Amino acid sequence: MLGTITSISEAAFTLESTKKRDAKEEKRLAAMAAVELVKDGQVVGLGTGSTAAFVIEELGRRVREQGLRIQGVPTSYEASHLARKVGITLRSMDNVSGIDIAIDGADQVDPSKNLIKGGGASHVTEKIVDGFADRFVVIVDSSKLVPRLGGSFPVPVEVIPVALYAVMAAVEKVGGRPELRMAVHKAGPVITDLGNLLLDVHFDGIDDPAALEMRLNNITGTVGNGLFVGMTDQVIIGDSLTGSARWME
Repeated sequence: MLGTITSISEAAFTLESTKKRDAKEEKRLAAMAAVELVKDGQVVGLGTGSTAAFVIEELGRRVREQGLRIQGVPTSYEASHLARKVGITLRSMDNVSGIDIAIDGADQVDPSKNLIKGGGASHVTEKIVDGFADRFVVIVDSSKLVPRLGGSFPVPVEVIPVALYAVMAAVEKVGGRPELRMAVHKAGPVITDLGNLLLDVHFDGIDDPAALEMRLNNITGTVGNGLFVGMTDQVIIGDSLTGSARWME
């Protein structure tokens, strides 16, 4: 069963800071609810990151223990590796006729279900897979809900290496403050699965996500950015205070 799910309004984006929440448990609760939406025989887009990992692991359990028959389309090497490990049959984007449902996490969600994604450096492939899905479901913990995108979390912009400094200058002209994302476990910058560099572009607040997405896309040398505007069908939020999940459509 999907569990206890109630719709939420914009007021839910203002959280009570006095209550202690368990982000990991909220991710798990949201993932478990989302997996209940997957049906036998479907092609499923598999997201990247710590929240999406709960989905992949639960789908793998259902494949092994319940005989669920699905084909997964991974959005990164990380997602592909985990899916293979848990026994999910995989297909590439160019080897499927369509995607029934894609389930993925997000770094920020606004009241209109617009997103910032890309903390895991896979947002370009995620946007392709999620965009082609008949149903795109976003799963988050409650800390990811914001009244307005931007501010505390930057917009990732994937850049062809030779265009790096030209793109940085162009991004500044649209009001952003770009920083080259540096790797943690190796020297030098992060290299994406597609072989490109990443800029984390800071904005104080994004009043018109669609307009900004278009302006960033129009900068020569960019491959894609982490603004997902008008793509989301459902958002499922884990709630560790109630041990359930809630949603908005």
